[in-house]
Amino acid sequence: MRKINMKKFGKIVVLFALVLIMSVFAASAGAAPVLRMATTTSTNDTGLLDYLAPILMTDKGIELQWVSVGTGAALEHGRNGDVDVVFTHDPEAEKAFVDGEFGVEPRQIMYNDFVVIGMPSDPAEVKGMAVNEALAAIASKSAPFVSRADRSGTNMAELRMWAAAGIGEPDRETWYIQAGQGMMQTIIMAGEREGYTLTDRGTYITYEANHGGNPPLVILVEGDESLRNQYSVIPVNPEKHGNVNFELAKSMSEWLASPKVQQDIANFRLEGKQLFFPNAE
Repeated sequence: MRKINMKKFGKIVVLFALVLIMSVFAASAGAAPVLRMATTTSTNDTGLLDYLAPILMTDKGIELQWVSVGTGAALEHGRNGDVDVVFTHDPEAEKAFVDGEFGVEPRQIMYNDFVVIGMPSDPAEVKGMAVNEALAAIASKSAPFVSRADRSGTNMAELRMWAAAGIGEPDRETWYIQAGQGMMQTIIMAGEREGYTLTDRGTYITYEANHGGNPPLVILVEGDESLRNQYSVIPVNPEKHGNVNFELAKSMSEWLASPKVQQDIANFRLEGKQLFFPNAE
């Protein structure tokens, strides 16, 4: 029988124990609970979620994973039980989501506003107008207008504004261009077509920063009360989908509404400009 070198064996045992301990710690480090969220493109494109996700991990030990789509698609993910929580900005669609018992305990978190942007030359001469007057002028002059046309919160707000202007949805008009894209891509397309579009201010500030403060499109219409853009968080109803993590979603909702994180949202700036304004209830 081969004699065992006890000194060497002891070192092997110690090394094995260290490896085992390190493996346990590594597994623990990777075991943070994962919260699945569907949200609108603006919270992603502005960098807000990249800013908040590490804070959520530090504060609550929750790993945030998200898909950014239009609000309509985000709510559909919620209806299907694909996510634990939605973070969107279409109050009418959100009400229908909650009324249908797909979401529970909705909570307002923050707001910014919509603006109409276009070329500095402003061929439809809408600068400084009320939004309904501006849209009527764009339509009367057949000036190019690029719509997201994706049933997002911004798109639905835009359609309500056309109706308020007495025009209705101009989807068959040649000057009305339907992008079917997210907000940043729609802005870029509007610039290429030398046209107008409706955007949330947060995404516009990001677009402006991407062009060193001198973007092709500028803000022409702003400040109407109808241009307010409210964001809310809604946990998916666990009675509809047993697979969702309601407790995690509720924890995040309460965290977003906390005074500390409301201040974090207020502190989120780009080029010195505040993108979102906290107003949790």
